[in-house]
Amino acid sequence: MIGIFDSGLGGFTVVRQIIKQLPEAGIIYFGDTARTPYGNKGYEIIEGFAQEDSRFLIDQGADIIVIACNTASAVAYPGLKEKFSSRPIFEVISPAVKAAVEKTKNKRIGVIGTRATINSGMYEKLIKAKDKEIQVISQSAPLLVPLVEENWLKRPETKKILKKYLLPLKQKQVDTLILGCTHYPFLKKIIKEKMGKNVELIDSASEVVKTIKKYLEDNPNIFSKIKSQKHQFYVSDLTPQAQSLVSKWFDNKVKLEYYNLN
Repeated sequence: MIGIFDSGLGGFTVVRQIIKQLPEAGIIYFGDTARTPYGNKGYEIIEGFAQEDSRFLIDQGADIIVIACNTASAVAYPGLKEKFSSRPIFEVISPAVKAAVEKTKNKRIGVIGTRATINSGMYEKLIKAKDKEIQVISQSAPLLVPLVEENWLKRPETKKILKKYLLPLKQKQVDTLILGCTHYPFLKKIIKEKMGKNVELIDSASEVVKTIKKYLEDNPNIFSKIKSQKHQFYVSDLTPQAQSLVSKWFDNKVKLEYYNLN
């Protein structure tokens, strides 16, 4: 089984990509909806949450761990890799960086993410390691996660907030924009409209699943272990709003279950 965790429901963009790219894979999902968002919290708190989320997935039978949360990827990945060394662990930042560096033509890459993700400097560090000539323009967008969790995807308020967040990136004439949070693909259409047709959008959810697929092709013994027809979807706070939102995204094919980590 592929275990996926996120600070909330944004990790369902990774779920969607796994169903699309790896339809035989079984999925165990945990969304920490009781403690979302992670992006406004301190690093030690985020690391602790990420370890609890990973332990839960492993206890439920996950053979692979996917950190669907960019914030946890930026802050907690090294610690998780050390603590749970018996499992392959994938984060969403490196695959997105690789794709962005390959796509950019003018060497100006934009990144939008939570405060913790942007403040970590992880995207800029990894991009510069691949090509030090690339200019990285980062923009924190702390209001986008709660807007997605409230399903305010087409509201005029959301469009105004996005316009404000994206303006500095447009002014710097980036030709590639990394959606540095797995919630953001739900806003992809509006972001594309605001940035213009000549700006390439990099979806970290799609890119990490490409990486996982390649890994499984190279490791058929692990591929055989993750095959399952049964999916499990857990959240730490099960509300009618959360279930309604996921039902809309997946045509009523996903049923959330409550699990209290404490």
